[in-house]
Amino acid sequence: MEYISIQGSKKPISRLIKGSDYFMHENYDQVVTNIEAFLAIGGNTIDTAHIYTGGQSEEVIGRYLQESGNRDKIAIFTKGAHHDRQGPRVNKQAIDHDLAVSLERLQTDHIELYGLHRDDPSIPVEHIIDALNEHIAAGRIGAAGASNWSWQRLTEANAYAASNGLAGFTFSSPNLSLAKANEPFWPGCVSVDQETSKWHEETQLPLLSWSSQARGFFTGKFTPDNKDDADLVRVFYNDQNWERLRRAKQLAEDKGVTVIQIALAYVLNQNYPTCALIGARNPAELASCDQGANVQLSQQEVEWLDLTSEGVQY
Repeated sequence: MEYISIQGSKKPISRLIKGSDYFMHENYDQVVTNIEAFLAIGGNTIDTAHIYTGGQSEEVIGRYLQESGNRDKIAIFTKGAHHDRQGPRVNKQAIDHDLAVSLERLQTDHIELYGLHRDDPSIPVEHIIDALNEHIAAGRIGAAGASNWSWQRLTEANAYAASNGLAGFTFSSPNLSLAKANEPFWPGCVSVDQETSKWHEETQLPLLSWSSQARGFFTGKFTPDNKDDADLVRVFYNDQNWERLRRAKQLAEDKGVTVIQIALAYVLNQNYPTCALIGARNPAELASCDQGANVQLSQQEVEWLDLTSEGVQY
């Protein structure tokens, strides 16, 4: 397993990050098995959020950490300040509340990576950065990041932090995948486009990608005529993505790996630090991700897969 460094976190962050949006009390035994299998391949970072499974995800992780004694081995990435039915709530009050609840559920006094789950562009970045820095100074947060923020807002926030001697965002967590989204998965979500990718190359800000394997688009289960999954059709069905899938198949055959492993390798072979959130729930899926993380792609191959270059022929 490879790792990256994120400013503010005292622990290295594994290139594969364990997703936990299915962690519940009723499947605790499965959770334990999956976490320990993830640790066995060298993974050390678990992704969760204040809203996942109604709070059960964080509670189950907290229980595991206490019962296993493995807190020192694990970097926690959790998120807060998600919108509710009344609308956006990216403000100091929501951050303070959600972080306090998350810490209690996780049974810990600090979180290595804390992300704001959404943005509210109507709130000045000064208020948000100031609120986060109170928790950083108190040791409750190691690194502060943003999930689903535009690169323009990240730039604005970090400029304010730098000019005032404060800690800025040291990572971002949008969707980055080989398949490009037609529209957001959910309101307020951000997917990486060419401008965003260029900005990450210039700044070298680490990117932690959710839906890194495009929600199964590259598994071979889907074709232009198969429209059983309405969300996948809405988000990923377009001619360019079918061409990306075709190219991924060719490259997978050439390298002796699977198509979905090529899709994962695409995320992990960018010109800036990246990690991939994975949803593996059984040994076979985890082994596939582990193998995919070791697939090396040249910049020319990445560009060819991305349809930005015709320079590679297979």
